[in-house]
Amino acid sequence: MKGFVFLQPHMGMTERQLFQKYLAQTSDAPLGLEIVRAEGSYLYDVHGKSYLDLISGIAVSNVGHRNPKVVEAIKNQVDQYMHLMVYGEYIQSPQVKLAEALIQSTKSPTLNQVYFTNSGTEAVEGAMKLAKRFTGRTEFISCKNAYHGASQGALSLAGDENFKNSFRPLLPDMRLIEHGNTHDLHWITNKTAAIFIEIVGGEAGIKQASTEYFQALRKKCDETGCLLIIDEIQTGFGRTGTFWAYESKEIFPDILLTAKGMGGGMPIGAFISSEEIMKTLSFEPVLGHITTFGGHPVSSAASLATLNFIIENDLLTQIPEKSALFKSLLTHPMILELRGVGLMLALEMKDFKTVKSVIDLCIKRGLITDWFLFCDNSLRIAPPLTISLEEIKKACNILLQAMNDIQSRDLRVL
Repeated sequence: MKGFVFLQPHMGMTERQLFQKYLAQTSDAPLGLEIVRAEGSYLYDVHGKSYLDLISGIAVSNVGHRNPKVVEAIKNQVDQYMHLMVYGEYIQSPQVKLAEALIQSTKSPTLNQVYFTNSGTEAVEGAMKLAKRFTGRTEFISCKNAYHGASQGALSLAGDENFKNSFRPLLPDMRLIEHGNTHDLHWITNKTAAIFIEIVGGEAGIKQASTEYFQALRKKCDETGCLLIIDEIQTGFGRTGTFWAYESKEIFPDILLTAKGMGGGMPIGAFISSEEIMKTLSFEPVLGHITTFGGHPVSSAASLATLNFIIENDLLTQIPEKSALFKSLLTHPMILELRGVGLMLALEMKDFKTVKSVIDLCIKRGLITDWFLFCDNSLRIAPPLTISLEEIKKACNILLQAMNDIQSRDLRVL
């Protein structure tokens, strides 16, 4: 084309330089690891250095990186077809088989229809529209220090003002309550469309509430006609030791949200509800919620393989032992508190500076860890559910040695 100059690939730039030049950055200090291969619990960089992944891409690679069964399902599906049509128009085998398996996994008498999305944030957005449409109400309640996504609707639910203030105005009719505080449940009224809540507060730093609290919450929602929307985007697919975290609270949600660990490393999410609630998206207007790539057949095939792998390999029964091993080994004066359930743990330290020092030193020594959006004085542990006992011991040794070295350095400075 006249006047159009095609750039030569790379133009002599390294991939690190291309990353810095062309990829939009959301931080002035990205980790910048240049990974060329991943398998099981490990990532490998361009120099062949291995990194034990203690956060599994933030609770995504529940069945390990490049799980052979997931890879096989992806390859088989690619050989058949990829994108065919926007969501809900064609009968696609990976979608319907996955939907059936998901419904069976919920063990709920009312959760019987699935709407597939591309991500957790999109699942939240769809659930917000669904709750408004079904109830005819506009008020939403969420919890302080909660995170439900970064789009403008999902961000309106965020429980941290600093995280969302720069993007106002957001949605009106939002109210925050304290996770686990029964006294705050009085804010749920016949004006409330839905409450969004996590069984385990992820970005709050792994905060839990009692079974009694969740049962009181369920009762309050029933009394007021408020929909109970349980966000299992981080906790779902076995992270806490049951397939769904709500199982431990002896309740069922009106709408269930899932993503992250659902796809075995592929992008997919979903909101799940009853036929009665879901059908309100089909009229006034027709096509009340639309997605082009939601439930992509390749992602659906990967998700079904992930679900089957968790069940067929009894991963859920292994999690208590693995969780207990982490808790028994991770004792150190720098750890003020170890919180968590299953393979969703937090190590609280005195401040972010301390946590960041541990993280940086661990990465240098081949262990990837992280902190939490709304609890940056705590270190995140959320490895693949397939992590071995030996890998857990190795990870804990690196963590403890990093803490010892930082403690010794601080003492020398004093």
